[in-house]
Amino acid sequence: MSSKSLIVVTGPTAIGKTDLAIKIALNYGTEIVSADSRQFYKEMSIGTAKPTKSEIAIVPHHFVDSISIQDTYSAGKFETEALATINGIFESHPVAVMVGGSGLFIKAVTEGFDLFPETDPTVRADLNKVYATEGIKPLQSQLQTLDPTYATQVDLENPQRIIRALEVSLTTGRPYSSFRDTGICKSRPFRSIKIGLNIDRLQLYERINRRVDIMMEHGLLKEVEQLLPYRNLNALNTVGYSELFDYLDGKSSLDGAVERIKQNTRRFAKRQLTWFRKDPEIAWFDPQDYSSILEFVESRLDDNR
Repeated sequence: MSSKSLIVVTGPTAIGKTDLAIKIALNYGTEIVSADSRQFYKEMSIGTAKPTKSEIAIVPHHFVDSISIQDTYSAGKFETEALATINGIFESHPVAVMVGGSGLFIKAVTEGFDLFPETDPTVRADLNKVYATEGIKPLQSQLQTLDPTYATQVDLENPQRIIRALEVSLTTGRPYSSFRDTGICKSRPFRSIKIGLNIDRLQLYERINRRVDIMMEHGLLKEVEQLLPYRNLNALNTVGYSELFDYLDGKSSLDGAVERIKQNTRRFAKRQLTWFRKDPEIAWFDPQDYSSILEFVESRLDDNR
């Protein structure tokens, strides 16, 4: 068994993953790899709740502000790049920390994700145009026709996932699900220790609502206004941005848009929990119970030494 360990901190949005990851990284004198796919983008800061500059100064973070919204990025590419980064951390540390709420990206690193064929960028552009003009329903229907298997597995309210599946299916003539991982984990030169954070649902929803209010106070609307010329890019088809684009189009009031951000974020958190609860390797904790979390990590590290 490898003596290297990757401590994974995950859970729903607004639960306190960043704070815990920094505490753990400081405790073991190591570095953090972000597995939050929205925090990769340089142009999206307030609406993605990135770690602050002071937090990044305390502990080195990788894959925060690493790409542009105009770049094409995938779980497969993240798998390759994140593994290289983690192995680099292991050259000087026996422990690395990965934190984020993007289940697909965490799975890619810890278990492996099959490489997908190259796709035609014009296909994605056409699908993005459909989404921008007609909404998500025609894309949902198309996916159910082209790949009924994946349609039962994917979050049908996530346009990025649906568009990705459709571009692969339309480019190759094969269902997206036929390219997916067979369920057999690829071997890794490290052991994963997975920590899930959760609290009472009403408390979580209160945290989400407060975080959205704070984002608005910190200038989320201005950030969205600056991104308006790029609104059709796939990266911006996401909670916190699409609702404010609708406000700027005159389709809703500002108060209505903010309320929809809160509602959609709560739904997103629920979907995240549904995903992570399927992983039996995740040990669940209250984010405030740091002593129990550290005790658990230490016991797993002792098993690995």
